[in-house]
Amino acid sequence: MTLTRENIRNGFIRKMMEEAPPGFRMLSEEELESSLAGMFPAGRPEGDVWLFGYGSLIWNPAFHFAERRIGTVRGLHRRFCLWTTLGRGTPERPGLMLALDRGGSCKGVAFRIEADKAAEELQIVWRREMVSHAYIPRWVTVQTDGGPVRAITFTINRRHERYVGQQMADAEAAKVIAVASGRIGRCAEYLENTVQHLHELKIADRYMERLLALTRQACGEQAAQEKMQK
Repeated sequence: MTLTRENIRNGFIRKMMEEAPPGFRMLSEEELESSLAGMFPAGRPEGDVWLFGYGSLIWNPAFHFAERRIGTVRGLHRRFCLWTTLGRGTPERPGLMLALDRGGSCKGVAFRIEADKAAEELQIVWRREMVSHAYIPRWVTVQTDGGPVRAITFTINRRHERYVGQQMADAEAAKVIAVASGRIGRCAEYLENTVQHLHELKIADRYMERLLALTRQACGEQAAQEKMQK
């Protein structure tokens, strides 16, 4: 199932998370609202809001925006560092999702949401990204051709039990991504879509390119193994 504006608003993600294995803790409605309000001095957006996307937000934002710019965030990098047992994985065969981890830099897309739409659109974003404590929303400076902008993005919570530390090698991550699949699709498809849209935007990311090559290789090996077993 593709994540859409409508099924996010209708609570599809929350319903899916209710099927999570024991121990998975969702943010309550009160925690979700408090998290969003805490990003703004007045407790709500009072002007245009920028949002920085580095993964599926680039190719499937599901929110309305007035402008987008290619931009770079320093001090954070894109990495598959979050285990998932629902959306693109299962408890038996978990997958990996992207997040921003500390160090390096990340080139992605900054979206401008107009002031009169910001409250509604950010509700959609929060209900998509902030279902658990795995991500930490924070303000970052995005360097764009039109000048720097302050934007909200979602970084990994390194204390979360589903955080994957630096010890996982790319080849190991590729083997996980190659076989994982869940309610909203395959992990490999998520990786393919992200790299494809980075190409379209002329954004170079050697890590993503290397991981895609390794994942395609792992997919081929898995298919050959399954063929031999038949």
